[in-house]
Amino acid sequence: MRSTPHILVVNGTKVRRPVFILGAPHSGAELLARAVKRSPGFHLTTGRHGVLRVTYAFARQPSIATDRGKGAARVLRDACAEAWLVSARACAQCPDECRALAGLPPRRPGRPGPAERPGGEPAEPCVEPSGIVRFADASPDLIYSADVLLDAFPDAQLVQVIRDGRDAVADMLDDERCLAWFKPGLANLDTVFPNPFFGVEDHTERSRWPRAALAVKCALRWRGSVRLSARLRRQVPEEQLFTVRYEELAARPRRVGAALSEYLDAPISRTALSGLVRPGDDDAGVGSWRERLTPRQAAQVEKVAGTELRRLGYRLGSDL
Repeated sequence: MRSTPHILVVNGTKVRRPVFILGAPHSGAELLARAVKRSPGFHLTTGRHGVLRVTYAFARQPSIATDRGKGAARVLRDACAEAWLVSARACAQCPDECRALAGLPPRRPGRPGPAERPGGEPAEPCVEPSGIVRFADASPDLIYSADVLLDAFPDAQLVQVIRDGRDAVADMLDDERCLAWFKPGLANLDTVFPNPFFGVEDHTERSRWPRAALAVKCALRWRGSVRLSARLRRQVPEEQLFTVRYEELAARPRRVGAALSEYLDAPISRTALSGLVRPGDDDAGVGSWRERLTPRQAAQVEKVAGTELRRLGYRLGSDL
């Protein structure tokens, strides 16, 4: 049973039905986040330090969340509330990823951001608090904290994005931040097993991990994430979970946008949806894995995650 609703007020607005966008690494979740962030009435954040610190603690050591019970929900709720504050000082802490979703340029090294004057003195924030009606967050790897999110915000609406794992792995292999998690000092398989964050579930996978190719490790992470997504689909009421296929989003963004607007009971602007997937986007290119993965890498991904790929309707090389 979920906890009772907690009254939370941020910037003078009561937090009702906050939206959290989830997905495996490089699933395309940031594309939906961009549309939501640019829609009127929404205040969406991503990558704020306080939220990342808490969610990665839960992701890498799930027992922290389960052992703390309601305390874990309170910690995550407080982190979100801090991230959603709108002030000059708070806006100055926003990462470049969050600014990019809003269409703002990254800050130049050594120069003050738009929320600061030349001497570091706070200036006006880039969001008008009086226009905020709904709050949202799309920080990376929120999928691992979905249970805690629903405990913290029982009326939350979750949006999850599913993408072909081979395309996701191709992007992960080009992302140094994704690959950094696989360094020996960060892989905590000796202390946490099974390990949802790394997708390692049996002793064979654990023993092979140190020698596994990067494509295998990325495939395990994708597989672990989509298994969590499947569990969410079984456990979360339909009115609180909306699933988007990346391929559908790329092919029919307006149709997906209309369905998302209906689910959120809030309009997602046409301007935000136009050109949602553009050439040059990190997550653009349906089926680009065929050119970006070597035959060996593609075979490795399909061996690790073939069951999940088929379950989601993606055809394997052996099926062609």
